[in-house]
Amino acid sequence: MPYATVKGVRLFYRDSGSGIPVLFLHGWGTSGRVWDAQVADLAADHRVVTVDWRGCGRSDHPVTGNTTATNVTDILALMDQLGLNQPLLVGSSIGATFALEAALAAPERVAGVVSVNGPGYWPSQGMAGALRSLCAALATDRPAALAEWVPHWFAPTADPALAEQTVQQILRSGAFIDELFAESNLQDPRAAIGRLRVPAVFVHGGLDTEIPLEVSRDLAALAPYGEFHAIEQAGHMPHQEQPALVNALIRTALARRAAGTLPTTTGPS
Repeated sequence: MPYATVKGVRLFYRDSGSGIPVLFLHGWGTSGRVWDAQVADLAADHRVVTVDWRGCGRSDHPVTGNTTATNVTDILALMDQLGLNQPLLVGSSIGATFALEAALAAPERVAGVVSVNGPGYWPSQGMAGALRSLCAALATDRPAALAEWVPHWFAPTADPALAEQTVQQILRSGAFIDELFAESNLQDPRAAIGRLRVPAVFVHGGLDTEIPLEVSRDLAALAPYGEFHAIEQAGHMPHQEQPALVNALIRTALARRAAGTLPTTTGPS
């Protein structure tokens, strides 16, 4: 199985196809498998890489270093090791935070970002109390807390198997990633995102009960080359709930990357 060692931590990744590179970053506690529908589509004509970031999936589960800054360092180092030249970074939930922070830190190394239901400023502004309660519940009975919480990630019409599979993925990840909840209380990217020098597409499920749609809309408006798209019949995981729509948006971003053009609008769709 393919692993890359970054700062002494083994990261599991999958590398498929050839062409313009896309690097997918999953959300909290899940794994690169959440992007299976994207890999199946895009690997036909692009180089597609998924990674289980530290603490998750088949990667190492270190006790320390489970922070946004460390994950960004890991991502940039992985890009070097795999020879990913200016990939499009596609991130879901907190993976979108990692993608945006990587693009802010090293814009010359990133072609663009697709943020799927990124948390943005919401953890620090609208859910600080809820996160404290969640962390307490996870520490008391992790399986029960996840079984109660995770189904809310998905729209009512989603296949219940998606929530069940997601719970099992999170249970296989390390509990040390809960450190990310603590630091999220301090995050607010609105001041920095005006410095983003690459195109950024903000995709958000219209039925997301975790992060309001307006968060992605606000960030798209603040990003110099930002645009916003709502996936109306999806919750927090539109790439799994409505993969064809998300794939089409990623393909549009990749076509612009190939043509060297920038988005011309920031309005909703």
